[in-house]
Amino acid sequence: MKLEHANIAAVDTAGLTRFLTSAFPDFRLRGEGVDQAGRPWCHIGNDIFYLAISTVAKPSGRQPYSNIGGLNHLGWEGDDVAALEARMLENGFEPNLRETGHPARSRIYFYDPDGNDWEFVQYFSTDPAVRNDYSL
Repeated sequence: MKLEHANIAAVDTAGLTRFLTSAFPDFRLRGEGVDQAGRPWCHIGNDIFYLAISTVAKPSGRQPYSNIGGLNHLGWEGDDVAALEARMLENGFEPNLRETGHPARSRIYFYDPDGNDWEFVQYFSTDPAVRNDYSL
């Protein structure tokens, strides 16, 4: 099994689209329309994976890591976290957490316009024991 898509409800659909295309330069608008309730939706992604974005009128009010059940973040592996950070900064997104002290990985986190947290990680080793060293 592999993840083919995820569906996200967003108040700021345009902002989330800008966030995603900044983070994932190979993402593009794959399709868009209006659902049965008259709400806009779009699919942003590449030929293999996409994020389905459903427009909603108000935010959920849930904050990640707030001791309330729900998704805190998804971790995305990439080849160049520094280049990702530069793209995000260029498009007005500031990191909310940066971890660069580990010899085998570098991580950076950003909140999207609706307050969802996104982790991006780059590994410098293929050895799982080194990559997943939690003693530092």
